[in-house]
Amino acid sequence: MTKLLLILTLPALLGACTSASAVTNPAPAAFAPGKPVQMGANPVAPGSSAPNKIAQGQAVTIIAQQATTPAKPRRTPAKAKEPSAEEALPSAPLTGDVMVRFLAAEIANQRGGWQAAYVNMLSLAQQTRDPRIARRAAEIALNARQAPEALAAVRLWRQLSPASDEANQFYLGLVMLGDKLDEAQALLQQKLEETRPAMLGTTIMQIQRLVARARNKPAAFNLLETLFAPYDEVPEAHMALALQATSMGNNGRAAQEARRALALNPGSELAILTLAQALPAKEQSQQVIADFLRANPNAREVRLAYARTLVEQKQYEAARAQFRLLLESKPKDLTVLYALGLLGTQSNDLAGAERYLQTYLQVMAESPDDERDSTQALLILSQIAEQRNDLPGALKWLDQIDPTTQAAYINAQVKRAQLLAKSGQLPAARAALREARVENEEDRVQLLIAEGQILRNAELPKEGMAVLEAGLKQFPDNPELLYDYALLAEKLDRLDVMETALRKVISISPGNQHAYNALGYSLAERNIRLEEAYSLIAKALSLAPDDPFIMDSMGWVQFRLGRLKEAEALLRKAYSIRPDPEIAVHLGEVLWVIGMQDDARKFWRDASTKDPKNDTLRTTLARLQVRL
Repeated sequence: MTKLLLILTLPALLGACTSASAVTNPAPAAFAPGKPVQMGANPVAPGSSAPNKIAQGQAVTIIAQQATTPAKPRRTPAKAKEPSAEEALPSAPLTGDVMVRFLAAEIANQRGGWQAAYVNMLSLAQQTRDPRIARRAAEIALNARQAPEALAAVRLWRQLSPASDEANQFYLGLVMLGDKLDEAQALLQQKLEETRPAMLGTTIMQIQRLVARARNKPAAFNLLETLFAPYDEVPEAHMALALQATSMGNNGRAAQEARRALALNPGSELAILTLAQALPAKEQSQQVIADFLRANPNAREVRLAYARTLVEQKQYEAARAQFRLLLESKPKDLTVLYALGLLGTQSNDLAGAERYLQTYLQVMAESPDDERDSTQALLILSQIAEQRNDLPGALKWLDQIDPTTQAAYINAQVKRAQLLAKSGQLPAARAALREARVENEEDRVQLLIAEGQILRNAELPKEGMAVLEAGLKQFPDNPELLYDYALLAEKLDRLDVMETALRKVISISPGNQHAYNALGYSLAERNIRLEEAYSLIAKALSLAPDDPFIMDSMGWVQFRLGRLKEAEALLRKAYSIRPDPEIAVHLGEVLWVIGMQDDARKFWRDASTKDPKNDTLRTTLARLQVRL
């Protein structure tokens, strides 16, 4: 139970606390491409065509998506107004030839012939001198992810409509994509010079976001330095340079610029977050954020980032204190409620966790949020009820999981079956799994593995193996199914079957550290082929060097090889990371052998408290003839 909660806790919490990133990436509104041009009263929708070249970067995708956004209908004004310079259009007549060529280009585009459509549309724009047609040519190229052709059309568009901000926006995006930074400099400099003082900071940050699209990061940084040199007293100028330096991995320069921005604007949340990210040591980052919060207690995004950092460093109580402060000022903040619920499970404050997660669900019900899913909160509440031995309550929470989301539905059915089995209703548990709705191989395998585990826990390993054998006839190369099949074979002491299955997993999935570890540990546990066991576990440890259970295996094989000091050190390290009963039993035996019997008993008592029915503890104490 504790292990599962911890697995859920940290990744979910880190994902839940990312709202601070919104502050560090202000949207470049002033440089967002506009709506597509309409040709007369009935605009022709651009067709979708398969690109004939590899996509040339995310910026093209972004621009293309925005360029094809349907234009909103405009209301007819009460009085006609004189067209602006930007709206001025040529007086060329709309002849039948022009209309036919335009429609032919559109039809070709809809049929997947973007090249012919683009060439004809660009030629038509050059003939008619109509900027709307030049823009349409650019859209066709962008839809096909053809940046050079799009840039050529946009250049014509700017020539035909020199005052068009929209054409300039497209042009800047494309020259950045093509690393033509010198071309952009004059236009960006003009933009800064024309910006009102009150909007200068915003414009500077938007320019940084635009220039950040360039692939040549050092050249982009040099361009920003040149552009912002006249604005040394504007904090955003230094903030923009700090962000650009961060994207280059130049943390020293990023910290320097962030400090200058803070000197000019001591309350800047973006500056302090950038500085904290750039500092070399986590302790330094924590300290500058803590100091900032003392001076700016209402800096919400900074406090969120600080709480997240505390979680990453496993300072859970300190993180809880920060989240509680955030909740005081915003009691219905879903991110904070969820984080506090997860931290409550981590700190074994199950009542508090239950309270926060229930509030989280209530707030979600009041204000539904499509970007949030209640599944994990419901699963954790079910686990909390299970830990209190409230199995009906645990099932009640599962009943609230949305059955239309397949992944959530499968997880709920697995958990339901486990609860039914735990309450002694094994046939009902197996029926729940076999009757569950499946959509693919992954669903079926997950249900088969769950049934095998339920049967193993019910001391029916032969029945479990039969279930998995039937599954392997359908999915013979599924590594998850093979792995669980091997574990059941090991429980039945069928070492040959176990080894064959695990070696097949290794051949199918060479990076599967669990297969190496399981085979190596099984050999070490039987005290056979110890050098081979050592090699297998060493391979697993190289793939997952921080896994405490693989450390435990390595400590155990070192013990079997008679390397007691190495065994003790590894097992102590594993136990410090994860105080699991199995690790405690192994560490206890090593300590017992080297003469530290009192310490050994301490670890065994701890294991007994956490898992009184632990088989490894029972057999170890019986073999060593020890009474606790």
